[in-house]
Amino acid sequence: MAHRSRLADRIKIPIRRQVIRLFNDVDRGEASVQRSDHALFRPGSVIWRVHGDVGSMMVGGVASLLMQMLHPAVLAGVWDHSNFRADMHGRLRRTARFIAKTTYADRAIAQAAIDQVRAIHGRVTGRLPEGTPYRADDPALLAWVHVTETTSFLAAWVRYGEPLMSAADKDRYVAEMAVIGEAMGADPLPRTLAQARAIIRAMRPALRADARTIEVARLVLGRPSLRTRDLPQRLAMEAAIDLLPDWAQRMHGLSTSAIERPLVRAGTFGVAQTLRWAFR
Repeated sequence: MAHRSRLADRIKIPIRRQVIRLFNDVDRGEASVQRSDHALFRPGSVIWRVHGDVGSMMVGGVASLLMQMLHPAVLAGVWDHSNFRADMHGRLRRTARFIAKTTYADRAIAQAAIDQVRAIHGRVTGRLPEGTPYRADDPALLAWVHVTETTSFLAAWVRYGEPLMSAADKDRYVAEMAVIGEAMGADPLPRTLAQARAIIRAMRPALRADARTIEVARLVLGRPSLRTRDLPQRLAMEAAIDLLPDWAQRMHGLSTSAIERPLVRAGTFGVAQTLRWAFR
């Protein structure tokens, strides 16, 4: 038994290190966010359950970013005010740390993260190519970002973590996420999954896809190499495309074929299971 335990540790440790580096800038001293009994949400809450699953959160995070970029003002904010071409991975990592802090960290740390992001949003302003002004702190714009994250994280968890999740728990997750959305200044905010889907339907006429959308999506997806160590990341990207609603896939010009779909889902499910085992 001791031999098996040591062997398991030798396998788990490299996996943990790789994931920690993926979500934390280790070279700059970032460490994993520590769970607190004094977080915004109590231990055992639905949001703790959903956000604690590394594999599904990777898939949901990429899918939500692809959804967000379909809004011209969100796309413009990224295009005009970030170094996304050189540091798209950094953007994804910062988003993941924000979610971790606001879910698990002490309330003071969570509030500091919220204040920091709100301050950044307050400085992000500009005009769309046709001249329409935009502000990153526009409540409706924040609501689009919030609702795409909420539905994408939840959809990924249901597909790869808890296929039989109850309708009540799905609504509870949306309501818990609304606590973060409200603190960020988003409006309108859904408290049920049906309300979240209604907000997305109402926003669809405002969504667009153009050459800039395609470029950002290309950088988000990254198309990792076929090396074995890059397989989990590649699967996560393909699974994120598969997770998008059909209409969003069409807008991006992306799709997963009927032949690829079961392979992507089975592979991603296996990776998610492995990551849970590695962090157990």
